[in-house]
Amino acid sequence: LIIVSLIGVLLFTIISNVASSNDVVVSTICPKTSNPPFCSSVLKFAGTTDLKGLAVYTLNLAHTNARKSLTLAKSIATTTTNPQLKQRYSSCAESYDEAAGDIENAQKDLALGDFNAVNIVTSGAMTEIDDCQDKFAQPPKDTSLLKNGKTLNDICSIILVISNLL
Repeated sequence: LIIVSLIGVLLFTIISNVASSNDVVVSTICPKTSNPPFCSSVLKFAGTTDLKGLAVYTLNLAHTNARKSLTLAKSIATTTTNPQLKQRYSSCAESYDEAAGDIENAQKDLALGDFNAVNIVTSGAMTEIDDCQDKFAQPPKDTSLLKNGKTLNDICSIILVISNLL
């Protein structure tokens, strides 16, 4: 009975420490991002509180998001009948392709321990995303990619904060 009680106390202590260290990480990183509530929801599923592990997690998430956005932009560019929208989506496909490449470079830079380069190329990805978003500021408007761009920028904002802390 004493052993069972000790094991229970030990497990409770471990779980409490993991939860509190996750809270510390979130409270350190998320207020500095462009969208703190989004940051909190993303980081709670990271499965780690290690900064480098969080960088790997968010870069993987950003890369997946950029690739999905690229696929969507290409698909809409192919199927839309509006020539102006076709041009915008084709241009956005190029932007998302560049953003995905920037994120791949950030992943390589992270593996090499070049955290400043992670920051620089992630900023480059954000510029590419903004270039696409800006194309839809004027009519005809189509919001199919706008939500994707906002999400990707929010993920990149988390990466910037983490890379500055590394």
